[in-house]
Amino acid sequence: MPYTIMLDAGHGGRDPGALYNGRQEKDDTLALTLAVGELLQERGLDVLYTRTTDVYESPYQKAMEANQAGADFFISIHRNSSPEPNTYSGVESLVYDKSGIKLEMAENINEQLEAVGFTNLGVKERPGLVILRRTRMPAVLVELGFINSDTDNMLFDNNFNDIALAIAEGILDTLQMTGEVSVPGSYTVQAGAFRNGAYADRLQQELLEQDFPAVTSQDNGLYRVTVGTYPTLDEAAAMERKLKRAGYQTVIVSG
Repeated sequence: MPYTIMLDAGHGGRDPGALYNGRQEKDDTLALTLAVGELLQERGLDVLYTRTTDVYESPYQKAMEANQAGADFFISIHRNSSPEPNTYSGVESLVYDKSGIKLEMAENINEQLEAVGFTNLGVKERPGLVILRRTRMPAVLVELGFINSDTDNMLFDNNFNDIALAIAEGILDTLQMTGEVSVPGSYTVQAGAFRNGAYADRLQQELLEQDFPAVTSQDNGLYRVTVGTYPTLDEAAAMERKLKRAGYQTVIVSG
């Protein structure tokens, strides 16, 4: 059975969340949550939402919805804010405590977002948050940059698809699901293709030990080992050069 992920777009309705120059947190979180959900569904996960429109539910109601649905994981997406604008920037994830798979998922999401360009502010414990305390499944709250940081807002707006992909990949990395999330016009770098899955597993492990984000997928009788998913050919070429310097024969594949 596939995993069931409950995605929560922070705030909504009469609760706009943080505000900055006419920008409302609830709008950013809803757009991003729907984009992440679409990517996860493409990879075969069951995705549920606390909201898909501009409506308000309390954090307690959202937690109860996730519990009643029997979701395996709960991911809440927010934007951060600071007392003074343009003082802080970066992403951080919040968990009830620093243990188990929720911590691993939070760290993986942060690392993927760091690769997009955000400062990684780490994972923090927040046992007092209802959304983390009342959910019965592993739960992560992602603070996706500061809404009153012009730097973070520029990253958010200019890299929206990459951010959605980063969150999705952080979740999938934690679940150790094979294959890549693919988006139209994306590229990946193939490092090997084998008819024997054991050879593919060996190559994938070798690449992972060198911090290359390698995954294995099966296609037409072949086990393909690929590294990363990139929205532009230039970015894929940059990874290909790194792999070739490390001694691997590669080919760029269009998604």
